[in-house]
Amino acid sequence: MNDFDNRAAARPRPAPLRSLRAVAPPPEPPESDAWERRVAGALAFLRRRITGDYEVDEFGFDRELTDAVLHPLLRPLYRDWFRVEVRGIENVPEKSAALIVANHSGTVALDALMLALAVHDEHPEQRYLRLLGADLVFRIPFVSELARKHGSTLACNPDAERLLKAGELVGVFPEGFKGVGKLYKDRYRLQRFGRGGFVSAALHTRVPIIPVSIVGAEEIYPMIGNFKPLARLLGTPYFPITPTFPWLGPLGLIPLPSKWYIEFGKPVPTEPVADDADDPLVVFNLADQVRETIQQTLHELLDVRDAES
Repeated sequence: MNDFDNRAAARPRPAPLRSLRAVAPPPEPPESDAWERRVAGALAFLRRRITGDYEVDEFGFDRELTDAVLHPLLRPLYRDWFRVEVRGIENVPEKSAALIVANHSGTVALDALMLALAVHDEHPEQRYLRLLGADLVFRIPFVSELARKHGSTLACNPDAERLLKAGELVGVFPEGFKGVGKLYKDRYRLQRFGRGGFVSAALHTRVPIIPVSIVGAEEIYPMIGNFKPLARLLGTPYFPITPTFPWLGPLGLIPLPSKWYIEFGKPVPTEPVADDADDPLVVFNLADQVRETIQQTLHELLDVRDAES
């Protein structure tokens, strides 16, 4: 064998074509297959809804409906219309219970829905926020059912404490209708926090209170007037008059776009004073501390928004 033959023998041989095909990545599934899977999933979802083969908890919370329908409907508002920016989500516990207390505004309580979506979508554990709602919410047909399905329950201490003891995140807006129904000229001025019932629930269950400040909701339906006679006739806390409603009819119900900030503050511990949960002075002082924290953060967020605009 000559030198040429020796070099040819030493040269590595190319891998067989069969082995190359073995390591090649699998082909992408055709788009038609992806659509078929989506259609099959949607049909399975509808079948479960029709037959009742789905679970709700003792409060009526329907996790499947929330994930498949309610949250997807809200996300375009959250991401594109209000462009919500969330800060301090690391202050929300990963697993344990906490009481989330926020300011309330906007004429229509979209801030509650955006807050719940922020907790779910921005938190690494995708937690659900169990909102406490006023009794009026649960007297309105269809709205009541949707609120229950979304995880809301009546704003009362027994329900709040049961949820907190079960390790849930509970959201409350102590201003109530005084906050959501205030005039535009009073925007970002916190109203009275009531009797501090939310503090009692946190103290009795020894969970932290997380103050939350929301900027942006005040501008979606600027309330310039309140037609009180019609509100009394309808049995509602107020009848809003805005630059677009009722003048534009149904079009006036479209919220105006605004830039939102939601900031979760550092948890306020309740353990040090939990033994005095029934002391009105302790309850008042803790409620006032939470209120002042939210108000101060609102001013800071407004400065940030002004600087970025």
